[in-house]
Amino acid sequence: MSTKTTNTSSSPHILILGMGGTIAGVTPNPSANPLQYEAGQLGVDTLLSQLKSALPEGIRLIPQQLANINSRNLSEELLTQLGNAVRESLLNPQVSGIVITHGTDTLEETGLFLQSTCSKLAASLGKRVVLTGAMLPANAPGADGPKNLMASIGWAATSLDNAPGGVYGVFSGQVCLAADLAKRHSSALNAPIQDSPSSPMHLINPSWLSMVRETLANFKADLPIPAEDAWPWVEILTSHAGAREAAIAHWLKTGVRGLVVAGSGLGGFHDAWKFALEQAAKQGIGIVRSTRTGAGPVYPNIPEQDAPGFMASGKLSSAKARVALQLALNAADLEGGSAKSLTWQDFFARIAVLPEVR
Repeated sequence: MSTKTTNTSSSPHILILGMGGTIAGVTPNPSANPLQYEAGQLGVDTLLSQLKSALPEGIRLIPQQLANINSRNLSEELLTQLGNAVRESLLNPQVSGIVITHGTDTLEETGLFLQSTCSKLAASLGKRVVLTGAMLPANAPGADGPKNLMASIGWAATSLDNAPGGVYGVFSGQVCLAADLAKRHSSALNAPIQDSPSSPMHLINPSWLSMVRETLANFKADLPIPAEDAWPWVEILTSHAGAREAAIAHWLKTGVRGLVVAGSGLGGFHDAWKFALEQAAKQGIGIVRSTRTGAGPVYPNIPEQDAPGFMASGKLSSAKARVALQLALNAADLEGGSAKSLTWQDFFARIAVLPEVR
């Protein structure tokens, strides 16, 4: 195994892209307080050096550090850089697969982003892009990062007979589609995947595999990756008791391009917001209804009839719906706005309104 970049990039290899996160974090007091730590302290080459003795022969790894951050500070500019690096690497015939080490706090945004912009290309080339990370810092007792990284490399390298090319997430010995990643617990080791449709890596569930293939088939085309300075401004607003119309009126005076409303229950929101949100939609601001509950879909025209210009988030969480709306608005901007152009609603539907696979 090699983790050196010198004179190896021309040979078949798996690219390991480092983004930082807890998997690269260090705690000053591993035994007494492992959850008090600083993320993004170790380089991806250091993470790989811990696996040297465990990797099978014949797997060549090339590390590349794109960032080393706490993922709660993830920026849109970094998403652009990551997306472009993934697409460029997929087109490199010497890259057989890609593993991305990433913090778990914003993993679901990156998973949705990469699946929306890179999965069709990955599937067509028969290559896997794999997102992974850790819930414990690298020097904590029982650190889960090395196992997750090892498993991700194995998934990137395994035969396509097990599952098609595409963008995946791997945690705790389980694999899921990247868009299904969702951190729903603050500290559980399987938090990023515990509520996701997934399968054991070493005993692939046939129903999960069928779902993966059908989902990939239903997704018709990758959406464009926004330029670093072209991400539309989209905010998330949470409906709550005592909500005030002024909260929405404030955003109408800004340059915001979209609002994701994390509503209660089935995605309903406080009546005080109704008029202002309808005005926002009339001004061309994209409005997407989601739910603050943390689970379950939001359907169109439920619990009430949607106002013109509103969209339901489907199975997307508020965080995922925000990225999807940004990608949709960007794609519509690139269309040019002619009478025959697709709208942001058309592009958003490509991500959120896929046929339900059971």
